[in-house]
Amino acid sequence: MTVHFIGAGPGAADLITLRGARLLARCEVCLYAGSLVPTDLLAECPPGARLVDTARMDLDAITAEMVRAHGEGRDVARLHSGDPSVFSAVAEQMRRLDAAGVPYEMVPGVPAFAAAAAALGRELTVPTVGQTVILTRVAQQATPMPEGEDLATLGASGALLVLHLAARYADRVAAELLPHYGADCPAAVVAMASRDDELVLRGTLSDIADQVRAAGITKTAVILVGRVLGATSFRDSHLYSAQRAR
Repeated sequence: MTVHFIGAGPGAADLITLRGARLLARCEVCLYAGSLVPTDLLAECPPGARLVDTARMDLDAITAEMVRAHGEGRDVARLHSGDPSVFSAVAEQMRRLDAAGVPYEMVPGVPAFAAAAAALGRELTVPTVGQTVILTRVAQQATPMPEGEDLATLGASGALLVLHLAARYADRVAAELLPHYGADCPAAVVAMASRDDELVLRGTLSDIADQVRAAGITKTAVILVGRVLGATSFRDSHLYSAQRAR
């Protein structure tokens, strides 16, 4: 028996990986966050599978479900939105499964920032403009950020910042990044990326927070800030250069 931590993708049901879909189709127990994971995916579960919505469960209760399935010899599909390697709270679940002697594996999924880039029609690494992407969040009503990972410190790099779980605090994000990026720096917010109700906002640090407030976006969104979002004049990549040694 194995617990499969499966990245369900950013929202659209057909963005789950082929491996993830195949595992889902044979697992007799499926734990999913009903508030985030597309319910269309549950149709892929085998007939008679035990479906458990974890949206209102605490960590101990979730772990108990997986341990119970282990005792019954049933494989578990643990669906997480996006990719389980980023902001998924998988680490503490794996720690508890280790203590309980329950085996598990991670199955990658399409992360929210990749879906946001697709919605914007942008590559996030552009030659001579920006080659670094920083995935982060802000500390507000959540676990404090480690020392040195505050927005001022990260913003000093000038790299493209992608902020998860921060739409509610767009005013604060803009204010803290303005000294480092400037008011004219391109910024964007993508809410419900890849879903039917996807919403894309484009602007600059000077106006993006106002747009977020006017649109009423408070969750399920990523904020992107960086010069690559507006880059048009840049040299071609060396990857396909005629001068590149073959």
